[in-house]
Amino acid sequence: MMAPICLVENNNEQLSVNQKALQILDKISQPVVVVAIVGLYRTGKSYLMNRLAGQKDGFPLGSTVQSKTKGIWMWCVPHPSKPSHTLVLLDTEGLGDVEKGDPKNDSWIFALAVLLSSSFVYNSLGTINHQALEQLHYVTELTDRIRAKSSPDASEVEDSAAFLSFFPDFVWTLRDFSLDLEADGQPISADQYLEKSLTLKQGNSQKDNNFNLPRLCIRKFFPKKKCFIFDRPTHRKKLSQLETLHDDDLDAEFVQQVATFCSYIFNNSRTKTLSGGIQVNGPRLESLVQTYVNAINCGDLPCMENAVLALAEIENSAAVKKAIAHYDQQMGQKLQLPTDTLQELLDLHRASEKEAIEVFMKNSFKDVDNLFQKELAAELEKKLDDFCKQNMKASSDRCSALLEDIFTPLEESLKQGIYSKPGGYHLFIKKTQELKNTYLQEPRKGVQAEEILQAYLKSKESIADAILQTDQTLTEKEKEIEMQRMKAESAEAAAKMLEEMQAKNQQMIEQKEKSHQEHVKQLTEKMERERIQFMAEQERLLDLKLREQALLQKERFMNESRQLQKEIHNLQLEMERQKEQCTIL
Repeated sequence: MMAPICLVENNNEQLSVNQKALQILDKISQPVVVVAIVGLYRTGKSYLMNRLAGQKDGFPLGSTVQSKTKGIWMWCVPHPSKPSHTLVLLDTEGLGDVEKGDPKNDSWIFALAVLLSSSFVYNSLGTINHQALEQLHYVTELTDRIRAKSSPDASEVEDSAAFLSFFPDFVWTLRDFSLDLEADGQPISADQYLEKSLTLKQGNSQKDNNFNLPRLCIRKFFPKKKCFIFDRPTHRKKLSQLETLHDDDLDAEFVQQVATFCSYIFNNSRTKTLSGGIQVNGPRLESLVQTYVNAINCGDLPCMENAVLALAEIENSAAVKKAIAHYDQQMGQKLQLPTDTLQELLDLHRASEKEAIEVFMKNSFKDVDNLFQKELAAELEKKLDDFCKQNMKASSDRCSALLEDIFTPLEESLKQGIYSKPGGYHLFIKKTQELKNTYLQEPRKGVQAEEILQAYLKSKESIADAILQTDQTLTEKEKEIEMQRMKAESAEAAAKMLEEMQAKNQQMIEQKEKSHQEHVKQLTEKMERERIQFMAEQERLLDLKLREQALLQKERFMNESRQLQKEIHNLQLEMERQKEQCTIL
């Protein structure tokens, strides 16, 4: 198992990406489940992440007031409950570190953890009180740090649905929790405790607004929330030995609480996905990290839409290359030149083309205006044209070699003047027909068989005519009849060749139409799959918003409810538009 490695370095108030960490991500072809943890320094974040990795140590534990983790550290391990998935653990530097000069870096670390993860764990000490929520002020700054779209509406206010489609699930871990979980004398769950802690306060004063703002933001951006409480693991003096202590030396309740937390993360954390249900693997996560950090360092806001489009540009270009490579491999394995007929070549091309398009569809996404698919279509058409030319050349070469070999005896006889005697013409015609039949019986001559043969025979017409004219056994009338027969045969052969050429042209036209139809068919099927994914995601977002609206109405926060109704209406309009697009297709 690889050791943790720094993914995003935070040195001298400047964020940078560790290239060695990116190389590790580049080799992970599996979908990734990304769990990030943030919180104040010295709150035990790294211990939980080590347990998620199935280890006691790995991420350094800070047992002093000095923060041990700087930047964002990464640990990639096999997912314990999702086969063919990789669990990517991100441990972030402690927020509020007194040694840091610029608190702005805390906000960027927080924002990056949200952007990169599929489960976002916020770790804090004690209970959820006003101080704890004030320390979570970073959540109120998310819209100042992140853009969902490259071109938001004219009002510059982005709908929270745009963020929800990207944002992770929220898990709050409360360490050294000492209260009894109860309300109004009745026991409650940790989740109910979190829900009650996020209840809004009536009033319009600045104090009320400050109280409500972090709660509203958590409810708005993280509709799926989970809470875990943890007892103190052991005596304070032993905390510095936490990495080496056996579970028997820890508080039994704490051990069980950690096991419950890990089980929930393993079984409920989703695969990291982008808008449209696109699963993220190692290289895609690598691209997202680079895009977001580059934007921050350039003074821009990380834009989720731009990151996806930048990723799509890279992936779609690679998808075209993969598709072409697959086509080349299939044609290389199955094609033997020359083919007997053009149709044989076209059938092989069509089967390989179909698979190549499937490879492209599997590996591409967000292909705006189908530019990369059009590039693939043009490449495949060019490949076919090249194969047709190669096929013709291979056929021509084979046929020319066959004719040279088969007709050599005839050429030698002509040089010796064997046919320049009375009765020689009929001997010449008979021998030519015998050799022609021998040629026609040869296999795998290819598409140029007739054309090369006729070209050869035409080159011998002057010789045949000379033999005919000097054959004294034939009358002038017989010679005239024979000349007419030769002309008729030549004309018939020319007509046959023209017919074959027209048939080949028609086959090529039909092939182009079939190629177009195959591209349209697979694109339509993919669009329908993406539409179903999109609608499922929108239904999920709509359900979450309706629940939040019902809660706001129950709490009598009508202004917030009306604002949310606008977002719900926009979401419903977008869903209707998608349905109409499907009908048009």
